[in-house]
Amino acid sequence: MVTENEFEVDATSSSASASASASASASAFDVDDDAFDADDDYDFWLLDLDGTLVDVEWSYTRGVFDRVGDRLGREFSDQEADILWSGLTGSRDRQLLEWGVDPTTFWEAFHAEEDPLVRAEQTYLHEDAAFVAELDAPVGLVTHCQEFLCEPVLDNVGIRDWFDARLCCTEQTGWKPDPQPVQRVMDDLGVGENGHLGVLAGDGANDVGAAWNAGLDAIHVERVGHDRRGRCVLGDYRVESFDELF
Repeated sequence: MVTENEFEVDATSSSASASASASASASAFDVDDDAFDADDDYDFWLLDLDGTLVDVEWSYTRGVFDRVGDRLGREFSDQEADILWSGLTGSRDRQLLEWGVDPTTFWEAFHAEEDPLVRAEQTYLHEDAAFVAELDAPVGLVTHCQEFLCEPVLDNVGIRDWFDARLCCTEQTGWKPDPQPVQRVMDDLGVGENGHLGVLAGDGANDVGAAWNAGLDAIHVERVGHDRRGRCVLGDYRVESFDELF
């Protein structure tokens, strides 16, 4: 199984170098409008949630990290909060360990300080995500957002009925780029191991990894920008907005 780090190159690399780095496992494309048809190309779609379809106001993020910092006796800078919230460096647990923070302790404090209703109220839907409602194919959600947070968000932004199946990852289901949660949603959609061609779209390297590990195409939507991320994430298609696909 490949890991999320295999889908990233330094942001200063040339586009030619990035394509060469990706060629060993899959091709990296900027989208050709004439070559992509959402309904004709794929029998089903899987999508990530946070950072892909929705995002939250920065004031909410900053407040959560202030309160988590108080619990842990450690301040988190704006940059550190941004890195962890957006997963800019890949594995959040690995990043926490590099900073000398125990991941289990951090996540216990983090989830204790998250208010589902407040988070839902401060979550907004990306305008370019509207295409999902128009897809004429089974659609599944595979997210690291925990269920107690995910459910109010889906209701608040009004997209619950976009999905025919959904899964909030846990230790029991596995975490992307592990293909197991992806395969579980595929089974729920009735498209597992039967020759259907599918795609997974997300904003992180773990989404690309999960797609390729599960035998799907991958769309990386770069919401934060290569400069802010400090690296480029490779995928079968790379876009800054889903509007580029149509």
